Amino acid sequence: MKRSDVFLTLAAVAALGMLAATSSTAQDEPGGGPREGQRVRPLDPSIKTTFVPLGNGEPGVLYEPVNPGPKAQIAIFSMHTTNDFLTHPSCTELSKRGYRVLCANDSNGRSGEFNDGVLDKVLLQAKNAIVYLRKYPGVKKIILWGHSGGATLMTAYQDIAENGVKVCQDDDKIYKCPNSLAGLPPADGVILGDATWGVAITVLYNMDPAVSNDNGTRINPDLDMYNPKNGFNPNGSSNYSQEFIHKFQAAQAKRNNELIDMALARLAAIKAGKGEFADEEAFTIPGASFGSNKLHAADMQLFAHTQKAWPLLHADGSITTEIVHSVRVPTATKNPSPTWRGALRTTVTSYLGMYAIRTSPDYGFGEDTAMHGVDWNSSWSSNPGNVEGITVPLLTMGMTGSYESSTAETIHNHVKSADKSLVYVEGATHGYSTCKPCETTPGQFGDTEKTLFNYVDGWLSKSGRFM
Repeated sequence: MKRSDVFLTLAAVAALGMLAATSSTAQDEPGGGPREGQRVRPLDPSIKTTFVPLGNGEPGVLYEPVNPGPKAQIAIFSMHTTNDFLTHPSCTELSKRGYRVLCANDSNGRSGEFNDGVLDKVLLQAKNAIVYLRKYPGVKKIILWGHSGGATLMTAYQDIAENGVKVCQDDDKIYKCPNSLAGLPPADGVILGDATWGVAITVLYNMDPAVSNDNGTRINPDLDMYNPKNGFNPNGSSNYSQEFIHKFQAAQAKRNNELIDMALARLAAIKAGKGEFADEEAFTIPGASFGSNKLHAADMQLFAHTQKAWPLLHADGSITTEIVHSVRVPTATKNPSPTWRGALRTTVTSYLGMYAIRTSPDYGFGEDTAMHGVDWNSSWSSNPGNVEGITVPLLTMGMTGSYESSTAETIHNHVKSADKSLVYVEGATHGYSTCKPCETTPGQFGDTEKTLFNYVDGWLSKSGRFM
């Protein structure tokens, strides 16, 4: 069976209303991983689905009310950079609330061996989706939904659409975007639901600085976050000293910049006809896979709270404004760096175009959500850098039971739009479901998915914003 046939089969399943109602994007969920909350449930009978081809054999599924009301004039587009979003919660939950939602698969990272996509490929696929929605009868406004690494796609898309390719071709960029991205039609708003810092920054803070050889089998014990002598606790929250944290982060930044220089040298060799192949080379980084070596996955004192007070959504529907504290639980168990799965397996151009961002010697982070020493504008795979060019209404949401909630405050502070909002959902995981291991009493956080999408519904339907 051809790949395109497989995707058509998936679309047929979608049309029958038997879609999984949760996402497969969260790779580091508290309490057991991304699969824990997944279940397959029938599609609401008030919703119909339509297969939408987005080019290059990649599928989309349009969810819409059988009997469209006023909210159906707003269409949400949901997609990731390297994951399948055909069954993302935004598809079912927002269509159930009256909106049209186009959910898509992507053209990156499904070879099984390499994360070999470049961001421009999936951006052009997103363009096809926006063009489709602009022509769809009854649609007046289009909103981009960026979840996890999908936020990288959506912020890069809207930034380039509003400002042109000059924003991803300036001298600050490690790898410049192609001219094929000129003329992207902009959306009317953006929602970031537990965004990462950006795919490039995700690689940065997952990178193991203790790796001392080419395959990750030799680990420097002085830099090993899994070494009990450094404060690691496999049975609870670790307690790293400030000295170790500083040493770890400094070595992390050093390794990161060395890898960028190495990749740039290999790119120059390829262009000079001296590469391993005429057009590309494999680029494997041991100990750099997503969800691998985050200090804050072990030590709950890191990224423990926001810098300022922000709205926090509670299970009973109330909203308080306060310094928001993380409720996540530790998940780090053992060092994956010596394993194949613990490596980022990509190519030279893919690494430079999607996974690379520069740091300065003062790179690091601590108890609050401020990360410093990152050149946010050195990559177009950086959410804080991308949102500096976005002027449409933008809602940023953080999940307090997730490791990614630390990003929301920084992203919000960089947003250019005059209509910008930041809110946190108490007890929600990265995949939006309730973090049961985070609760001190059963039912403490209620149905966080319902809480989240009810708030989004109110934000989208606010008079004068999009309706």
